[in-house]
Amino acid sequence: MAPQMKAFTSAQDGLDNLFLTDIPVPVAGSGEVLVKIHTIALNYRDTEVVMGLYNHHSKLGSDKPLPTIVPCSDMCGTVVSLGSDVQQWKEGDKVLSTFNQSHLSGTITQKDMASGLGLPLTGVLSEYRAFPAESLVRKPEGLSDEEACTLPIAGLTAWMALNGFNPLGQWLGKNGTEDAKKTIVLIQGTGGVAVMGLLLAKAAGATVIITSSSDSKLERARNLGADYTINYKTTPKWDEEVLKITNGNGADIIFENGGAKTLRQSFECVAFGGLINCIGYLSGKTDDPEDRTNTNVLALKRNVTLKGLLNGPKDRLEELVSFVEEKGVKPVVDRVWAFKEAKEALKYIFEGGHFGKVVIKVE
Repeated sequence: MAPQMKAFTSAQDGLDNLFLTDIPVPVAGSGEVLVKIHTIALNYRDTEVVMGLYNHHSKLGSDKPLPTIVPCSDMCGTVVSLGSDVQQWKEGDKVLSTFNQSHLSGTITQKDMASGLGLPLTGVLSEYRAFPAESLVRKPEGLSDEEACTLPIAGLTAWMALNGFNPLGQWLGKNGTEDAKKTIVLIQGTGGVAVMGLLLAKAAGATVIITSSSDSKLERARNLGADYTINYKTTPKWDEEVLKITNGNGADIIFENGGAKTLRQSFECVAFGGLINCIGYLSGKTDDPEDRTNTNVLALKRNVTLKGLLNGPKDRLEELVSFVEEKGVKPVVDRVWAFKEAKEALKYIFEGGHFGKVVIKVE
């Protein structure tokens, strides 16, 4: 009988139906390595996958059942065996996964979308997984496994929001933090991508405005370096506050994490020629019919670039790893859960009360 390992599987039918089971330990094939997984960072996407709600990229018809999968995509682990034709890794190397396994450089393609971990491919919520050797990157020096596993999606998404239009190797603040101070970054919320964006933007030297409905979370954001904070519950016209803070100029880069209920205000407070990164949709995927957002007119109003952001390629994750090491960036881990508590951890992140990242420790 083949060696067995523990893994969580989901038929994409609800968080309560995530089951811990025994499945065979994979074998590293040609060009692959087998990785013992130590830590897994959770993303809001993982909750949608397990609940059968991650369908805005799907071509599946409504009459087709959703496949049973191992969810989750972000891990830090150790290479334990090598398949044939593997030159770049050795046993004992500490590595991070990439989200879309075939997305190595440049703009993502439809083919790359088919290589996403945790849907459509088998994910990492397990004790071991075999990976194509070319899809892994080295773990940064100076970070714990819990901190390092937060980089593949949250870290890289924040990095691309700041640097996606910059050539590889020419990140914000590359020539000194003084050059970046004139860049105003507006970040919505205090979840994983948001807090990572705050850390990276401040390490680069930018000025950061961050929003939240929680004064206590805003205080934590200020302790991490946020220059300005806005409670959008007590200041519902937060776009006007952004314009006030920036003397009417607006934010150069916006992390648009809210979606349907926040996009119009982002358009109102972005700088002329600025960038709105469409990252999340925590306020919904569809707007109200009586308040339809005409993106064509709104984009023209301030000469705006509206950019959909689907993570980034392997070479930009390697770039991020180097930046994190150089600047001593320490990702914020809100809470670490035991492997057997994966169901509870996913429910926790779905409820949205976390600050920074939520991590599962496998060992």
